[in-house]
Amino acid sequence: MKKNLPFQVPGNADERVLEAIKFEVRKYLKRERRKTFPEGFDQWNFNCKVGPDQETAVVVPVADIYTALEAVAKTGAPKVYIEILSAPGKRFPAAPAPVPATAVEPLVTTEPAPPSTEPPATAAI
Repeated sequence: MKKNLPFQVPGNADERVLEAIKFEVRKYLKRERRKTFPEGFDQWNFNCKVGPDQETAVVVPVADIYTALEAVAKTGAPKVYIEILSAPGKRFPAAPAPVPATAVEPLVTTEPAPPSTEPPATAAI
């Protein structure tokens, strides 16, 4: 998706136009995520750019697209350039969480006590 979308539309409030742009981006992302993966891949990665025009658009993570759109809208730009390109990717298993040292129980040995070298005590009558 590579689009230039206007922020000002005659007859519509600017806030509603921004919400319509966000809705269109959400709809596109959902549609792309529904596509079947190529063999050997198990997720979609998105390369995103947002800016007032194509030359000044900056790369943003997919999670920050909406905040970038709001930032461009606050600058008073008449339009916004959005570029979202999907690419197949692989998920990597998360590393297991380390076990804290306090949660590990000490190793208890069941060895008999060493013999005493002291003579046995005699009872006094």
